[in-house]
Amino acid sequence: MQTSNIPDKEQKVSSCFNMNTISAGALAAIFGCTGPALIIINGAANGGLTEIQTISWLFSVYFFGGVIGIILSLKHKIPVAGAYSIPGAVLVAGSLSNFTLSEAAGAYLSAGIIVLLLGITGAIGKVMMWIPFPIVMSMIVGAMISFGTEMITSIERSPIIAGSAILVYLLSSHYIKKFPPILMSLIVVIILATTMGQFQVQASKSHFILPQLMIPSFNIDAIVSIGIPLSLLVIGAENAQAIGVLKAQGYKPPVNKMTIFSGIGGIVTAFFGGHNANIAGAMTAICSSKEAGPKQGRYAAVIVCGLLFVAFGVFAGIILPYVIAMPKVLIGTIAGLAMIGVLLSSLQNAFSAPQFQVGSFFSLVIAMSGVDFFDVSSPFWAILGGVAVSLIMEKADFKTIRHQQGENDNDSEIPA
Repeated sequence: MQTSNIPDKEQKVSSCFNMNTISAGALAAIFGCTGPALIIINGAANGGLTEIQTISWLFSVYFFGGVIGIILSLKHKIPVAGAYSIPGAVLVAGSLSNFTLSEAAGAYLSAGIIVLLLGITGAIGKVMMWIPFPIVMSMIVGAMISFGTEMITSIERSPIIAGSAILVYLLSSHYIKKFPPILMSLIVVIILATTMGQFQVQASKSHFILPQLMIPSFNIDAIVSIGIPLSLLVIGAENAQAIGVLKAQGYKPPVNKMTIFSGIGGIVTAFFGGHNANIAGAMTAICSSKEAGPKQGRYAAVIVCGLLFVAFGVFAGIILPYVIAMPKVLIGTIAGLAMIGVLLSSLQNAFSAPQFQVGSFFSLVIAMSGVDFFDVSSPFWAILGGVAVSLIMEKADFKTIRHQQGENDNDSEIPA
């Protein structure tokens, strides 16, 4: 009896792979393997890392990030993408010159342990349960609005490539209903950029390099400067963004499990010199958007993205020259187009209800500001600031959310 169910399950998963999920997953992977990868490469170069150490860093965050997304998405059938913290990569890139790689790895390991403990104790799930939903949605808009603005500013830098991408997206959305407009735009612009000679592959050698294991060492200054801020970024930026995006799309994300897997990812990658493999906010946003097709099958987009991440991590030494060659304006424009649905739904959820309007506004502007206090990026402070403002000015709204939460708890106890 059990074996007869296996083909049905496999068929159910395979039926979710279509043009929409494949294109969304591929787009998320292209986005994740280009600009963010360049942050790591530049940070490694500035920190004096060797080629093997750089490849090991890339391998760990992409390989294990991809695995995390595949496991969670298959288990829960929701689009939870895994990668690494992009703000965390920026933080680490600026700190490597002050510490040895071994000391930095010890800080990464400490961050992973902190995140894991918060997930195991269930503290994150309880906190996220009581954070007002509109404030989280406002943070999502503020943190990701740069994708939209970069799409527009790209027109100034490269009017032909960026303008063509937007025009093809708009026309295909209206006239070609059965073909994903993002994929159509991506294909046309890649052909156009190639024709214009925008892909400049450098003469550097591409060859397969095995990742290198290392033993972390613990330095208090490194843990305070890198480890604690990194753990806050994983929880307050990446996980919070992913949770907010999933809720906005009507999913019920497994908050504690997402935190636990992010902690485990941080622990494992530390032994390869990688800063953290965790739930990824931006990639989750792309894979969970309406562009990824029907809601129940969007998790397949994460599987596509995860497999491409795994391949990128394993063959990083071979692929890197081609990643560096891709025009940045192309990636910025396509990523902005992919975020349209997410930004629209987040804005609607943030300000459509009368509750938490002031707190949501402060959350929005704090996230948009890009402030960086104590090496912790703006999404974390956006949630903290938005909640603080609402506690001062909108106390009555918290009573409403507690009452609604109590009703939901009661409803969940009623047998189906």
